Amino acid sequence: MASTSITEPVALADANADAVPSEAALRAHEDKLRRRESMLRIVAPVVIIAALLLLWEWTVRANNIPHYILPAPSLILRTLFDNWDSLSSALWFTIKLTLLALGAAIVGGVLLAIAFALFKWVEIGLFPIAVILQVTPIIAIAPLILIYVSNTTAALLLCAWIVAFFPILSNTVIGLKSADSNLRDLFQLYKASPWQTFRYLLAPSALPYFMAGLKIAGGLSLIGAVVAEFTAGTAGKETGLASRILESSFRTEIPMMFAALLLVSLLGIVIFIVFAALSRLVLGHWHESEMRREN
Repeated sequence: MASTSITEPVALADANADAVPSEAALRAHEDKLRRRESMLRIVAPVVIIAALLLLWEWTVRANNIPHYILPAPSLILRTLFDNWDSLSSALWFTIKLTLLALGAAIVGGVLLAIAFALFKWVEIGLFPIAVILQVTPIIAIAPLILIYVSNTTAALLLCAWIVAFFPILSNTVIGLKSADSNLRDLFQLYKASPWQTFRYLLAPSALPYFMAGLKIAGGLSLIGAVVAEFTAGTAGKETGLASRILESSFRTEIPMMFAALLLVSLLGIVIFIVFAALSRLVLGHWHESEMRREN
């Protein structure tokens, strides 16, 4: 009996040890779930988009819809390839305009947000002006900008900058002000310099908000560039995709319009994907908004 009572706990302990998965097994399971989720994020949208395109193609062919009313996806792709020289130059112009406007919005928005956070009188005096610029439709003030700015490219850049500027400013200001008050008191207690407070407390607190504003501003800068070019009604070689859409509408070249619109949409998707990946790269290892959690 004594030998049985001694060996039973040992056997139970061995059984429990076998029942609890090892650390390597847990890590392998998490990697498997992560790969499955990543694959699902890619496969599901591709399948849905492909199904919609096939339905679109079938609808056009089955009903014999004229190409000047609704072109089939195959015709749009063929038009894109046939006119790639013209569309690629327009795409590059739109990319340059969008990135320049976004870069100016980042620099101006971050610097002004820091001034707002450090100097209350700057925020009181200038924040209402920033709000006015944000709530005023860009299509309403673009004609005035085009009148007062002699250089068309500079006018288009200014219009796109106005649209992309406010999300960077607003989100960064909120982030700088969201630092924990107890940590602020701790930094003051240890007599940290303003630069140390900004570097080690305010900047990390504002970074998630800035990245969120960056993802918003990226798409808005593209929208601002396209809308400004529509308003300007520019034409010629050194113009963007909006001008190609306008020219195609005047000539009733509907497949060309769809091809240019496709490039605008793809550019917007690429901008969002790039900034989403950048946000995950910057925040993924420490902030809850980008850390991967298994359900």
